[in-house]
Amino acid sequence: MPKMTERDRLADLEARQRKMNDELESARRALRGKYAAMIAEMPVEKLTEREFRELLTQAIRVGGGAALTAIKGLPAAS
Repeated sequence: MPKMTERDRLADLEARQRKMNDELESARRALRGKYAAMIAEMPVEKLTEREFRELLTQAIRVGGGAALTAIKGLPAAS
């Protein structure tokens, strides 16, 4: 196999990077779809849209484990 030129090598690397980015985005969409499907099973209508969005935003910001620890320590809603 002939040695690749620097230009050919760069083009090959860029093509592989585009393919990897496409695969990464596809995996993200699949995972987000899986999580979105779980929402259909939860009584989210008890929250306002703002509360729901804020809850998810903060849970993602601090991390799942920390969010669960904080929430489990709270008393149950009446």
